[in-house]
Amino acid sequence: MTTVAEKYAQAKEKYAQIGVDTDAALKKLQDVKISMHCWQGDDVKGFLFPDGDLTGGIMSTGNYPGAAHTPQELRQDLEKAFSLIPGKHKLNLHAIYLDTDEKVDLDEIEPRHFETWVKWAKEQGIGLDFNPTFFSHPMLKDGYTLAHPDKEVRDFWIEHGKRSRKIAAYFGKELGQTSINNFWVPDGMKDNPIDRYTPRKRLMESLDEIFAESLPEEYTQEAVESKLFGVGAESYTVGSHEFYMGYGLTRNKLICLDAGHFHPTEVISNKLSSLALFSKGIMLHVSRPVRWDSDHVVIMDDELQEIAKEIVRNDLLGKTNIGLDFFDATINRLAAWVIGTRNTQKALLKAMLEPTEKLKQMELDFDFTGRLAYTEELKDFPFADVWNYFCEINNVPVGLAWYDEVKKYEKEVLLNR
Repeated sequence: MTTVAEKYAQAKEKYAQIGVDTDAALKKLQDVKISMHCWQGDDVKGFLFPDGDLTGGIMSTGNYPGAAHTPQELRQDLEKAFSLIPGKHKLNLHAIYLDTDEKVDLDEIEPRHFETWVKWAKEQGIGLDFNPTFFSHPMLKDGYTLAHPDKEVRDFWIEHGKRSRKIAAYFGKELGQTSINNFWVPDGMKDNPIDRYTPRKRLMESLDEIFAESLPEEYTQEAVESKLFGVGAESYTVGSHEFYMGYGLTRNKLICLDAGHFHPTEVISNKLSSLALFSKGIMLHVSRPVRWDSDHVVIMDDELQEIAKEIVRNDLLGKTNIGLDFFDATINRLAAWVIGTRNTQKALLKAMLEPTEKLKQMELDFDFTGRLAYTEELKDFPFADVWNYFCEINNVPVGLAWYDEVKKYEKEVLLNR
C-alpha cells in the first residue's frame, strides 16, 4: 500500500465517524465534467484574426512566453494540461478557434471548419462546448452587435449566431455529449444612455431570430450570459442580469452565471438556489474577479467553496454545467489551466465530504450550535488526503508533482516557440 493510499485509509475512517462515505464522494466527483476554456492558452486571440486587437471589453495582460499560435500548438498544450487533471472533462471552444485554411468570416463558419477539433476530441475521449464570438471583429461597431440600430450589423451577427448553433449541434451529435452553446455579447455604452429600453428590445428580437429553429437538445443546449460592465461599456450593458434572467426563463434557455460579471461586492453562490427553482438549468463560469471582471485564475477562496457547497448541498450537479473562464498572460498558461481546474474539483470534493443530511437535519431542528460545531471542525479534517488519493487513482501527479511536469514542458516546448 502506498503512502497516499495509507493516508486515504486513515482519512476514510475519520470521515466515516461523522457519516461521510469518502468512496461515494470520489465516485461522484469522477462523474463531474469541467468544461476547460481554450482561450487561456493563447490570450483570447483565436485563429480568425490572430494579430488583431481584443475589443468588446476583453483584455488580457502579460507577455509570458509560450502562447499557442496555431490550433496544433493549442491542442498540444491542452493535452498536457488534461494529463495533469484527474478525470475526463470537456473543452470549451470559441468560434474564433476554427481550424481551416479557408478564408472564412464569422457569418460563414460551418461544422467542417471544426472537423479537426472533433477528431481530436474523439481521440481524447472528451466533449466540446461552444461559444459564438461577438467581440474582436470589425463588425463590432460603436460598441454594439446584436443590439446595433443598423440592421446590416445585426444581420451579420444573427447569421453568426445561427451558424454557431449548427456547429454546437454537430459537436453533440459526433461526440455523444450535449454541447452547451453559450451566448455572451458585449453591447453597451461608456456613458449614461437616454434609452436603455430600445437596445434591449433589439437584442431580444435578434436572439429570438437566432433561436427560431429548433435543434435536438440531446445535441446542444443554449445558455445566455449577463455582464454588469466592461471596458468601454462602464455605464450600460444591454445584456444585464435582469435581461438574461428574464430571457432565459421565458425562452427555456440555460442561464449563465459568471463569477466576475456582477458588482464587485456581489457573489453568485447565493443566486444558484433561486435560479435552480425556476430555470431550465445553469451554466456556471468559474472565474475570479479582482475589482472587476478581470478573469484571474481560480484559487481556493471562500466564494469558490461557497459555489461548490451550493451546488452539492442542493443536489444541483445535474442542473449545472460547470465551465472555467479566466485568462492570465503573466504566468505559465498551462499551469493556469491546471491550477484553476484542480481547484474547482477540490472545492466540489470538499463539499461532497460534508455530512450534508446531518447538517440539514440540525438546521431543521434549530440546532445551530451543532451546525456551527460541525462546519468548523470539518475545516480541520484531512481533505487533502482524499484529494491526493483521487489524483493517484486517476494516474495524475499528486501534490506539486504536476508543477514539475509543467516546468519540464515549458523548457522543452513552450520556450522554443
